[in-house]
Amino acid sequence: MPLLLKFSRLVDRLSGLIGKLAMWLILAATFISATNAIVRKAFGVSSNAWLEIQWYLFAAVFMLGGGYAFLRNAHVRIDFISSKFSARTRNWIDVGGILIFLLPLCYLMVAEAWPLFNRAWVSGEMSSNAGGLVRWPVYALIPLGFALLALQGISELIKRLAFLTGHGPDPLDHTGPSETELLAKEIAAAEKLKQEAALASAQKH
Repeated sequence: MPLLLKFSRLVDRLSGLIGKLAMWLILAATFISATNAIVRKAFGVSSNAWLEIQWYLFAAVFMLGGGYAFLRNAHVRIDFISSKFSARTRNWIDVGGILIFLLPLCYLMVAEAWPLFNRAWVSGEMSSNAGGLVRWPVYALIPLGFALLALQGISELIKRLAFLTGHGPDPLDHTGPSETELLAKEIAAAEKLKQEAALASAQKH
């Protein structure tokens, strides 16, 4: 189990990095969309390539963010029902969901999407729109996204089995402060240090 938990932590770290990348992709998509709108309105100029890259980026955020959402327990969950169950029951339900639904779905999606990507790669398929983009990068997001989701699913399965066998904490226990609350505390602490430094500097003068 310790070796499996070490693997789980590595997967979690990978999902966290990809999640941060997805956040930057949202910013990039917003910037491109705003720039396209301004240029189109101000100069009457538009480009299918820049329009298509917006939905390429959106597809990347959606497909690559699945594993990160699972890591942060941000997916839809019927809390008012699951809250009535014990911690062990909730984890057993998750184990069943991962094994029966999530991992088989990910396998099927990767198996079905890989030939689509391979055909686009070999043929050099291009968008049917004038000035459009090559298609294989966006097709590649489908098998890649589901492979990453499956990897995170295995990590979550390990953490739940570790809890059920007494080798780890409850991965569904989120009674502590949220990431937003922790970030707010860090900002407040940094602001307090800045004010103290400014006060000390004023007293010296």
